[in-house]
Amino acid sequence: MQNKNMLVVLFALFGMVFFDASYAENADVFLEEEVVENIDEQANIENVAAAAIENYDVEGSLFQQITTLEQEKILMQLEKERAQLDLELDRLAAEKIKLHMEIDTLSGRAEQQQQEIETQKAKLEAEAVKLEREKERLQEEMQNKETNKNTGASVSVSEKTQLLNDIAKSYRLVNVVGAGSQLQATVEDLSSGQTKRVSVGKVLDGWKVKSISLDEGVVFVNDEGETQNLNVSNGK
Repeated sequence: MQNKNMLVVLFALFGMVFFDASYAENADVFLEEEVVENIDEQANIENVAAAAIENYDVEGSLFQQITTLEQEKILMQLEKERAQLDLELDRLAAEKIKLHMEIDTLSGRAEQQQQEIETQKAKLEAEAVKLEREKERLQEEMQNKETNKNTGASVSVSEKTQLLNDIAKSYRLVNVVGAGSQLQATVEDLSSGQTKRVSVGKVLDGWKVKSISLDEGVVFVNDEGETQNLNVSNGK
């Protein structure tokens, strides 16, 4: 009986071992098949992807449209920047031209001002020379007057009488016209025959007209206070 039981146990153990070995072998085969299937599936996916990429037509696709729009946008921005740069270059060129014109204008003004200064300087120098000559002339006249004054102081009585007679010897009274204080006299230069119109206050050859009347004619007075009459009888 015990031997029978032992046999049963042994058969049971052998069955379990055989089952475990068969199961393990079947499990390994199953795993290998699953792995192979996964590999094949992955390979199929990669092949499909590669074929899809190879056969993908870019023309007219959404990707192409988006890419084209982006490129156009970039090109438009570049065109805008280039136009802005062109405007800036034109502005700089205009500023350069304007600057050159201003420099030329300033140079012309500087030359003109220099010429004006030279002209003004020449005028001032000429005016200075003129004033110097006028000064010399006035000094000469003052010296002459001083000499004449000194000479006149030493003139004898006979010479004074001769001077008094000069006005009568040089001129004759032609007529007296006017009325009241507005009387005027016309005298004739005996040496040239020219006539002159005199009135009260006028000076003729150093003699001042003191008065004019129909009776006395023209009364002259000199610096010494001496008087001389020129009337119609003097001319006869």
